[in-house]
Amino acid sequence: MSPDTSVPETDRVSVTRAAGAPSVASLILGNAHGAAGADEPASASDADAPAPASSQAVPPPPPPPPAPPAPAPSQPQASSSPQASSPPQASSSPANPAAEEAPASAPAESAPDADPSVTQPIATAQAPTAAYLQRPDHTPLEAKDVEQGISRLRGPAARVVENMEASLAVPTATSVRTIPAKLLMDNRVVVNNHLARTRGGKVSFTHLIGFAIVEAIAEFPAMNVAYVEEDGKPALQTPASVNLGLAIDLARPDGTRQLLVPSIKGADQMDFAAFWAAYEDVVRRARGGALQATDFQGTTLTLTNPGTLGTVHSVPRLMRGQGAIVGVGSMDYPAEFQGASEEVVARLGISKVMTLTSTYDHRVIQGAQSGEFLGLVHRKLLGLDGFYDRVFSSIRIPYEPVRWVQDSATDPAAEAAKPARIAELIHAYRSRGHLMADVDPLSSRPRKHPDLDVQTHGLTLWDLDRSYQTAGFAGQDEWTLRGVLGRLRDAYCRTIGLEYMHIADREQRQFFQERLEHGYTKPTREEHLRILHRLNAAEAFEAFLQTKYVGQKRFSLEGGESLIPLLDSVMSAAAEAGVHEVCIGMAHRGRLNVLANLAGKSYGQIFSEFEGTAVPGSVQGSGDVKYHLGTEGTFTAESGATTRVYLAANPSHLEAVNPVLEGIVRAKLDALGADPATDGYPVLPVLIHGDAAFSGQGVVMETINMALLKGYRTGGTVHVIINNQVGFTTGPESSRSTRYCTDIAKGYQIPIFHVNGDDPEACVRAARLAFEYRERFGRDVIVDMVCYRRRGHNEGDDPR
Repeated sequence: MSPDTSVPETDRVSVTRAAGAPSVASLILGNAHGAAGADEPASASDADAPAPASSQAVPPPPPPPPAPPAPAPSQPQASSSPQASSPPQASSSPANPAAEEAPASAPAESAPDADPSVTQPIATAQAPTAAYLQRPDHTPLEAKDVEQGISRLRGPAARVVENMEASLAVPTATSVRTIPAKLLMDNRVVVNNHLARTRGGKVSFTHLIGFAIVEAIAEFPAMNVAYVEEDGKPALQTPASVNLGLAIDLARPDGTRQLLVPSIKGADQMDFAAFWAAYEDVVRRARGGALQATDFQGTTLTLTNPGTLGTVHSVPRLMRGQGAIVGVGSMDYPAEFQGASEEVVARLGISKVMTLTSTYDHRVIQGAQSGEFLGLVHRKLLGLDGFYDRVFSSIRIPYEPVRWVQDSATDPAAEAAKPARIAELIHAYRSRGHLMADVDPLSSRPRKHPDLDVQTHGLTLWDLDRSYQTAGFAGQDEWTLRGVLGRLRDAYCRTIGLEYMHIADREQRQFFQERLEHGYTKPTREEHLRILHRLNAAEAFEAFLQTKYVGQKRFSLEGGESLIPLLDSVMSAAAEAGVHEVCIGMAHRGRLNVLANLAGKSYGQIFSEFEGTAVPGSVQGSGDVKYHLGTEGTFTAESGATTRVYLAANPSHLEAVNPVLEGIVRAKLDALGADPATDGYPVLPVLIHGDAAFSGQGVVMETINMALLKGYRTGGTVHVIINNQVGFTTGPESSRSTRYCTDIAKGYQIPIFHVNGDDPEACVRAARLAFEYRERFGRDVIVDMVCYRRRGHNEGDDPR
C-alpha cells in the first residue's frame, strides 16, 4: 500500500547544488556561463509565471562569494563553439555592479557590451501543440443545472403521491420467476420479418408477453380479483373481464418523467391481432395526450416493463382495486456468461433470460396462486400450449412457429454429422420449398412440411447460431444454421415458389440456384415507379369499364392486375435483348386490358366496340365480340428499346389458339431466315392460360409436347397462367387430382414459378427469370400467377 503523497515526508533526504556549480540545464543547452547564469535574475517570462502551488515558500540561495580575478591571456581568442569535453569557464572580468543593478525585464538587445563569445541555447522548451497531446485523458463530467428550492407538486404528480400513500395500506408479496427468452426472440424475428415483407408493422416483446399474461389470467381467474370492504367487512371482488393496465413512462421536454397507467378494456376477449391493435392505440393516445378519464378506470391487472431501462426485476407498488401487477425485467445472458464470446454462448446452448415478477395483494391472493400463474405464463412463452400458433394464425403468418426443444447432449459423432444433415436440409428446401411458399393471396393457413422441419434432420433451435461447413452453399464454405435457413426461405418460401429439381440437366438446376440463393436485390426506385404506373393503368381501365358499361361481358382482370407489369417485364426484357417480335396468345380473361395497355390498341376503338358500332355494309355487325379480337403494335421499353407486338385473335372459349400461335411464330422465324445456331430465336411466343384450362384441356399438353420437335421448335415459350383458383364455377379441389394445375407439365422437365399475384414485384422478378431461362436454354418455362377473380365469370353472373 503506497503512502499518502499529500503529506510531506520530513525524513526525506534533500539534495542541493553547491554554490557556483554548473546547472544541469546549462550543461545540456551548452551555456558557457552556466554557473553565472544560475546567479542571474529570472527573465520576464519567468517573473510573470505563476508560482508553483506549495505549502511553504522556498528561500533563495545565498549569493556566492566574489571570484578572484583571473590572469589575462597573452593572446585573446574567440571560441567559435564550446568544447563538449571541457566544462564551461567562469567569466574573467570582475563583477559589474551596473549589470547587477539592471532590471530583469530589460531586453537582450539593450546591452551593447554583451560578450559575443557567450553561446546561446541551441533549443528551447515549447508547449505541446500536437492535437493528441491536448486531448483529455477521459470524458469530462457534465453537470446539469438544477433549480434549487421547493416546488409544489400539482396535477398528475400530486395524484401519483396520493396513490403511493394509499398503496402503503395494501399488504403485498412478490413472486419471482426466470424464463428463457430464446424462443420468444426467435418467433418474434419470424413475425417481424414477415410483417416487413407484407403489410408493415412491428411486434414487440411486450406485446407477446402481455398477451401471454392475458391468456394466463383467463385460464387462472384467481389472479384477477381485488380486495374490497362491504359494510365494513372484508370481501373479494371478481370483475367480469380483464382490463389490463399498461404502465407508460413519458419523458417531458424539461427532463422530468410522468407515469400513466391506462388500461385495455376486455383484453381477455381479444385474439392477438385485436390485442396488438388495442395496445398500440392506447400507447399512441398516451403519447399524444389524448387519454380520457375512462381509460384509467376499472383496471384489474397491471403490466409494467422496467426491463427497457435495463432493470433485472422490480417490486412495484399495488393500487387499491387491483389484485396484482406483473413486472418484466431486462433480457440478457446470465451474468456469468455476459463476458463470453458469441461462439462460446452458442456452443454451450446459453439462452438469454428475463425475470417476471408478480406482486399481489396478500389478503386475497396467496403465494401458491401467484407462483402457479407465473408457471402458466412460462409455459405459454415456451409455446407448450400452442401459444405461438394462435399468435401466428391471428395475424395471418403463413409459417409454422419455432418449437421449443432441449439442446441435445454433446456427442462428437452427432456434431460431426450435422454438416451432412444441413446438406439434406438444403436439398429439401430446393425440392419442397415451394410447399411452404406464400403464393396464395386468399389463404393464410400455416404452410409446413416434415422435410422442411429442422427437427426432422436432427437439428434444433439451439443450432441456429452455430457455424457449420456447407460445401460452398451460396458462395460460402461456412454458415450458421440461421443464415442457411434465412437464405433458403428467402429463395424458395416467400412469395415465389419454384419447382426445378425435377429437371435432369445439372446446368439448368445450377442456373436457378445461382440466381436465387445468392440473395435478392430490391428493384430501384425507377423500377418501382414503372410497376406502379402499370398497375394504376390496369386498375383504372377495369374500374372505368365497370362504371361505364355495367353488366356487359368483358372477362375483367380484376384480382389479377399484376399480369400487366408481369407481361411488361417480359416484353421490356425482350426489347432490350433485341428480340424482333413478341407474339401473344391468350384466352378471354384480361384480353381487353392487354390490348389497351401493352399491345397499343386505342381506348377509342375498344370503347366503340362496347357501344356495338356496326360494320358498314354488314347486316349483323362484325360477327365477333370485343374479347375475341387481336391487334398488332409496337412496344417501347423504359430504356427506349422497341419490339413489335402481335396479339392473335381467339374466337374460341377453349385454348385452341395455343397451337395456332406456335405455328404463327414458326412461320415468322422461317420468314426471317433466322439460324438458331447463330441468330437464336428472335420471335418470342407468350401463351396466357387459365388454371382450369391448363390442367383440363388436352390441347395445352399437345402443344407443349411438340415444343422440342425439330419441325415445330420455336426456341421456348413463356407460359403465363392467370390462376383464378376457379374454373367457371368449380373449385380446384373438384377440377383436378393434382396439387397444382401445372403438375402435368413436370413430365416435360419444365421449370415452374408459383408466384403470389398480390405481390407485383415478385411477379416481375419471376417474369425476368423466366425470360432469362428461355434465352439461355431455348426451352419452355411456366409462370403460375396465383390470384383470384373478383367478379363472376363474365360480369353478367353472380360473383364467385
